[in-house]
Amino acid sequence: MFQTVELPLWLLVLILGFAVVTFASHFLFPSVRWFFRRRLERGVERLNQRLARPIRPFKLARRHDMIQRLSYDTQVMAAVADHAAQHGVPESVAFERAQRYAREIVPAFSAAAYFGFAIRAARFLSTKLYHLRIDEAQRDRIQAIDADATVVFVMNHRSNMDYVLVTYLVASDSALSYAVGEWARVWPLRILIRAMGAYFIRRRSRDDLYRRVLARYVQLATANGVTQAIFPEGGLSLDGRMAPPKLGLIHYITDGADLAARDIVFVPVAVNYDRVLEDRILLEAGARGERRFNANIGEALAVSWRVLRRALRGQDHRFGMAGVGFGAPISLRDMGPEPEALGQEVMRRIAAAMPILPVPLVAEALLTGPMSQSALLRHVTQRAETLRAGGAAVRLPQGRVPKLLDAALTILLRRGIVVDGADGLWASAPEAGPILTYYANSIRDAEQALGLPACQAGESVKT
Repeated sequence: MFQTVELPLWLLVLILGFAVVTFASHFLFPSVRWFFRRRLERGVERLNQRLARPIRPFKLARRHDMIQRLSYDTQVMAAVADHAAQHGVPESVAFERAQRYAREIVPAFSAAAYFGFAIRAARFLSTKLYHLRIDEAQRDRIQAIDADATVVFVMNHRSNMDYVLVTYLVASDSALSYAVGEWARVWPLRILIRAMGAYFIRRRSRDDLYRRVLARYVQLATANGVTQAIFPEGGLSLDGRMAPPKLGLIHYITDGADLAARDIVFVPVAVNYDRVLEDRILLEAGARGERRFNANIGEALAVSWRVLRRALRGQDHRFGMAGVGFGAPISLRDMGPEPEALGQEVMRRIAAAMPILPVPLVAEALLTGPMSQSALLRHVTQRAETLRAGGAAVRLPQGRVPKLLDAALTILLRRGIVVDGADGLWASAPEAGPILTYYANSIRDAEQALGLPACQAGESVKT
């Protein structure tokens, strides 16, 4: 028992390594995890005191626990049995498939990542890239919503900046849970996006088992009061107009909702820009008739470098205005859980709240033909007054129209979209018609929703 045993050095090192790992996993790591989890819980408690809608325990649950809860949910298990019977496979195989879907969908929300990094990054990008225009009276509507209700922000989709802007603007309300498409499932982006509470969806999946697992996750999150944000158009606008809503997520949210226990309130959010960073890429995709975007990291870095260079030179490096409008919220208790009617109404309210910005107004004017500076100023001023009188969310403060017109023309001139002719007339550059139409189309959505007449060619006096 007390005899000396000789061991090779490599074996001794291996045994000591196993001993250290065993000690750490059984004694040290649990204590460390408990210590940091307690600090995190105290931090979340302090954070919830500042938020209008506290972060729900469902959102803070460990990802592994949520995957197990979703996988063994009775409705998911019923979907597994149906899938197995339909495809003639063992239920264990179908269950493994459902669990794989659950791991793909369920986020790994980190309050530290969201409020420590994401909000700061969103504020930096939003304020450095654009002059923000938000109607505070519209935003105050969110504060009046029942604190126990599940809030779902429903947005039009013009740019990937939409995620950034809205995340920043509702930072004082709650942490958003976005439905994110396949584009974000690349490493390492998917890790960051999961940490910020987003869940991945396959927009074109025809797998019934997948759709039922996704539906059940959305229903559990909704029933537990998680604040969500969705893009019902299903993708970025390729022509500047809002597309008809795809009702999949809206159907999942409303299906079987227990409105007696918790109301669901949909908040329409309209986003518009003087410069959509992806505009030419989107127009090219629309011309090809497919949603395959020829973008790469080099283009993004080139844009970032141009912004930084202008900032270092003391020039205005922002891309004009970005406007966000909030429509009147829709209570599901009041309207009823009919997805088609709900989808149509929420899209109408998004369009009615669409911010009217300088570049779209200038684009609309120049589509009618060349104009002098004075004629362009009259056109933009008259259109802004007409739209404002009809209830549109015009973001041109009275008295600042000449300055904003100059800024809009500078943006378009710098991009080669308009030219200043020798005869003193502003005109669209050759082959710039599609991109001017793209920006003018944001006004069409607001006019249609508000029942206003569209601008007709030849309305303006060209002198």
